[in-house]
Amino acid sequence: MQLVKTTRDTLLRPLQIVSGIVERRHTMPILANILIRKEGESVSFLSTDTEVQITTNAEIGSGADVTGTTVAARKLLDILRALPESGDVTITLQNKRLAVQSGKSRFALQTLAAEEFPTVQQADSYSASVTLPQKTLKHLFNMVHFSMAQQDIRYYLNGLLLVLDGHNVIAVATDGHRLAFCQVETEQSFERQEVIIPRKTIIELQRLLEENDEPVQLDIAANQVKLTFADIELISKLVEGKFPDYTRVIPKGYKNEFIIGRDELLRSLQRAAIMTSDKFKGVRCIIAPGVMKISSTNADQEEAVEELEIDYGGDSVDIGFNVTYLLDVLNNLKCDQVNVALGDSNSSALISIPDNADFKYVVMPMRI
Repeated sequence: MQLVKTTRDTLLRPLQIVSGIVERRHTMPILANILIRKEGESVSFLSTDTEVQITTNAEIGSGADVTGTTVAARKLLDILRALPESGDVTITLQNKRLAVQSGKSRFALQTLAAEEFPTVQQADSYSASVTLPQKTLKHLFNMVHFSMAQQDIRYYLNGLLLVLDGHNVIAVATDGHRLAFCQVETEQSFERQEVIIPRKTIIELQRLLEENDEPVQLDIAANQVKLTFADIELISKLVEGKFPDYTRVIPKGYKNEFIIGRDELLRSLQRAAIMTSDKFKGVRCIIAPGVMKISSTNADQEEAVEELEIDYGGDSVDIGFNVTYLLDVLNNLKCDQVNVALGDSNSSALISIPDNADFKYVVMPMRI
């Protein structure tokens, strides 16, 4: 039975969309497969790791039959990538084997029954919905994703807090050492609602969302979130647990602050980072009227010193930071200047964008 007849590139796109979450090693072998369902000309491709599920559709079916099967995602993807770009591809299902043919190349792949594929159960109802342009949601995630924890025992930190509040959609991420906050205002109005989206889902969405104004609909249920955009549907389980109160972490009322060129500060920190050791990424920052001095040393008694002129007339502050945390935020921002606000050497620093209350980055000091 012929399933698909189309060009190589037309078939490659939906496979690339769904294969990102497929894990090679899994306790259930079928989860290394993708589910292909065909109804006439409409063909759907679905993958899941039981936590996240991605579905996409393409009008590339051949014949009026209704059928389905599952096949190894990576193998099929590798085959298509290796085929000539301009060639036509035919996929046929026969005797529980999937035949892929293009020109004089033929491949036969083992399949597993579609009925055995464990799809994620979709929620019966969703308590909140928001529609945003794809580029807006992508911007929200991009501004905070680097602060998410990785494999932290506090599992609720291994993800991103999404808050609907009034007219605002807010994204917050923290690993306990730094916290990133970003919000966008919408014309929609929401009752306050908070959910924690897993790290893997956020990384996958950053890959799938595009820099355009096409809408993405985000539906929130008690234990899952569903995003629908273009011809893609992504369903993800939520992380249970109580996220820290970010409003208490963000400092208010700091009087010691200055504005500095983002690129200038980034380059100085990159140079200072060369002299830090792999385990100890500390840089020392001495802020005094008119000058910011950045220094670093390592176990070999090597040293780097950078001096930057700043328009600053506040108290002298001698403070240490993990340079990686500073580089992460400066690399991620696209603005020309950043605002740095400080308390004392034992207080968190607040980095923001001048005249913009929509982004805040808090970084804890470290002892040097």
